[in-house]
Amino acid sequence: MLLDWYSNCSKKLQIFYRLVDSLQANPNRSGRGCVELEWPPMWILAIDTSTRAGSIALLRDSQVLAEIAAREETPYSTRLFRDLELLQSRAQFRMDQIDVFAIAAGPGSFTGLRVGLAAVKGWAEVHHKPIAAISGLEAIAAQSIANDELVSPFLDARRGHVFGSTYRRSPDQPSVLHLVGEEAILSIEEFLTQVKRNCGPGQAVLVSATPEVLPHELVESILPGARIEQVSASLAPTIGRLGFDRANRGNLVDPLGLDANYIRRSDAEVARKGA
Repeated sequence: MLLDWYSNCSKKLQIFYRLVDSLQANPNRSGRGCVELEWPPMWILAIDTSTRAGSIALLRDSQVLAEIAAREETPYSTRLFRDLELLQSRAQFRMDQIDVFAIAAGPGSFTGLRVGLAAVKGWAEVHHKPIAAISGLEAIAAQSIANDELVSPFLDARRGHVFGSTYRRSPDQPSVLHLVGEEAILSIEEFLTQVKRNCGPGQAVLVSATPEVLPHELVESILPGARIEQVSASLAPTIGRLGFDRANRGNLVDPLGLDANYIRRSDAEVARKGA
């Protein structure tokens, strides 16, 4: 898939190469004709429907231009298109101007993920644009201000469970996170035990938008001295920034390649198997 953004960059590079050829053919021009390349901005629409909070944001490169986020009792999947209309009204953009769609691909609400991914697949297909599939847990870990090498994000999965994982910061690029092991749905005790195993003798850093789901006594018994950091429940801005990084590394997918990371079976599937 050819991107409009990359096409614009290509045109500027072609102009640069022509100037270089001209300077090589005329070395006495004392550098006249040299230009400073300016990359065109990348417009990113970032969406999170994996949580009840949910959010949507418009970014230019890594800069957040507008964001809609509101804590309501109704699932965010039912508010997505309303919030998109509001975002377009505020930021004055059209869908065909978007270069990359960044979406939370899981883990999280089954219904929310299905609605969000179906919408993004449709938009990307219609406008011939690529998609950055981002883990909601990575978006939580990326918000951490801790300088520790390892951070362990988690999301409330309800029924006494959490979606959790551990990420390692890249030594030369602290903003780049690498998954340690797998993302999983675990009981709270299992999650804390997994974090202890991943972190070894180092101090654990637990990161979440809802840290209150971890019982303090249980944390102290398994991870004494662990630091707990609360971050924003509005994940769309961070998803957009991670999507920008993915685009710069060429790590994007087309609509057919976009998959959800459900981690567990839906309630409907569990009921069918138990029947």
